[in-house]
Amino acid sequence: MTVKSLQDLLNEGVEGRHVLVRSDFNVPLNDAREITDAGRINASLPTIKALVEGGARVILMAHLGRPKGEVNEKFSLAPVAEALSEALGQYVALAGDVVGEDAHERANGLNDGDVLLLENVRFDPRETSKDEAERGEFADQLVALAAENGAFVSDGFGVVHRAQASVYDVAKRLPHYAGTLVQKEIDVLKKVVENPERPYVVVLGGAKVSDKLGVIEALAAKADKLIIGGGMCYTFLAAQGINVQKSLLQEEQIDKCKELLATYGDKLVLPVDLIAATEFGADAENKVVELDGIPEGWMSLDVGPKTVEKFAGVLKTAKTVFWNGPMGVFEFEAFSKGTRGVAEAIIEATANGAFSVVGGGDSAAAVRLLGLDEEGFSHISTGGGASLEYLEGKELPGVKVLES
Repeated sequence: MTVKSLQDLLNEGVEGRHVLVRSDFNVPLNDAREITDAGRINASLPTIKALVEGGARVILMAHLGRPKGEVNEKFSLAPVAEALSEALGQYVALAGDVVGEDAHERANGLNDGDVLLLENVRFDPRETSKDEAERGEFADQLVALAAENGAFVSDGFGVVHRAQASVYDVAKRLPHYAGTLVQKEIDVLKKVVENPERPYVVVLGGAKVSDKLGVIEALAAKADKLIIGGGMCYTFLAAQGINVQKSLLQEEQIDKCKELLATYGDKLVLPVDLIAATEFGADAENKVVELDGIPEGWMSLDVGPKTVEKFAGVLKTAKTVFWNGPMGVFEFEAFSKGTRGVAEAIIEATANGAFSVVGGGDSAAAVRLLGLDEEGFSHISTGGGASLEYLEGKELPGVKVLES
């Protein structure tokens, strides 16, 4: 089955046509509602620019946060419209609603090369409804904004693992194409899934084992080594009989971790030391401890220096690396050394010829927050959950619907 590309659409001609684009603008904001990491916005620019240059009347659809189907100013896309205007060098209007009167008026008033951003699609509960008829009704209203001869471009890789109205149902109603970003993401991940050069090393971090169980099982069978850090490592350590004190722990997953350790043994690479802290906070008292040396009532918030050395030793030999999830609470400087050390080891492996993929989410945010060279990795994904599900072998509804 083939997926039509953005280039196919441009070859057909977009001048004067309304093109609905599903982008991923779910960017982090601080308390002042300023964007703290514009990575996803920057990744969306090539598709938008190509459509603008082709004379399309571009209507962007996206979500921000989890407004739970209600209009909430806190989740307005206003900061995104401002950032897009600056990045594109042209005014990007923000509709005052999603499919209401203002959206229609603005869509009807677009000239060739204009860009309109609809308000947060998740302000409408039908966007994420499990009821296909409800989603379909919302999709019909979104499609109506494109008038006749409209088209749909899927360019929000971070949402293609969801069968949601603006991702899935709109694609069923209009001629559909994969945007530059989605196309690139799939091509890169295919390379990792179908034919990774070996040794193939996977680095997994993040908070919960339960979120990554499927991917651990799927990748442990395929990878040569699976490095485990972050909050999820404490459940594995507890499965080995280590008292992790007040560190993040999913007791209900201990037996499953024991099973994984028994099945995959040497393939799983775990920490050998930790950085313990009195509490969860940037200024918490902290010290490097052995695995069984976390003081009573303390918690671990990062992997220790010997662990970084151990992980780096494994990564040194790698020819393919997939990394998803930080090694510790990288947002606090005192607990960022594990994530930085592993990221630098991946950059070094890449410089020595390895193919490296940063699997989106917090890992991508960490690369930027820690001031690491993004060019040091072969690819930084924009979709954490989507890239994990793809690697796990799951079908992504937002990709499947593009096949024609």
